[in-house]
Amino acid sequence: MAQFGRPSIDQNNPGTYTDQAGGSTNIYLTIDEAVLDDADYVRSPLTPSSSVYVTKLSSITDPVSSTGHVLRARYAKDVAAGAQINMTVELRQGYVSEVTQGTLIATRTYTNITNAFTTDAYTLLGAEADAITNYADLYVRVVATQV
Repeated sequence: MAQFGRPSIDQNNPGTYTDQAGGSTNIYLTIDEAVLDDADYVRSPLTPSSSVYVTKLSSITDPVSSTGHVLRARYAKDVAAGAQINMTVELRQGYVSEVTQGTLIATRTYTNITNAFTTDAYTLLGAEADAITNYADLYVRVVATQV
């Protein structure tokens, strides 16, 4: 049976990321849906400079398999911003803070993201999936930078 680890808490948001309405509390609620909704989203600062947001994922059961692990990201930039924005999305285990980032499981880099919502579904390699030892301690770390 398919399982989905969804955002369950804002682990690290030093007040720079907001939801689509400008709020900075519990912004993970805008990206935790089971059905895709582009009307709500997490937003980086307008001119991000290695700006970080981290969300903890909900616990899932160890599938006892090295296959079928997918990291999904949906992203876009503000048309008004116009500048080149690069973004990195990381799957980490054991993240505590920017000083103690835990174990990097997988990373995806997106260069000059577009102003149209785009979805990326990355299937983890067997070795990446095997590096997960605690399915209750997974995080997604996003870093946005204006070039």
